[in-house]
Amino acid sequence: MSKRFDLLSKKIDRKLDPDDIMLDIMEVYDETELIPEVGKHYTFVYSPKTSDIIYDEYPLVAVFSVEKWGFKALNYHWGKMRNYTWVEVAGYLHTIPNEDVGKLRAVPYRNFKTSL
Repeated sequence: MSKRFDLLSKKIDRKLDPDDIMLDIMEVYDETELIPEVGKHYTFVYSPKTSDIIYDEYPLVAVFSVEKWGFKALNYHWGKMRNYTWVEVAGYLHTIPNEDVGKLRAVPYRNFKTSL
């Protein structure tokens, strides 16, 4: 187990609220980027521009391409490819090391919501 994930496990022990867990994840995985790199993994706060859709507020993704409008990524919480535009990413992309992706997938922080 990586030192970062070990620290995260201690911080989130017995937490159930996805908001609280995501705050801990962002604190532990504090390496951030504004523009993702293809092949890397990230988690971030997502705020959709489209109304009346179901979305994952805290996606965990593997980036497949970077475009002028945003990026295409596999969202592990949905289990499918998604498009993310730059304006929908609230803040920074938090880099998740490859060795921690599998472990982080088991952390219950996905937060499906309906946009207004």
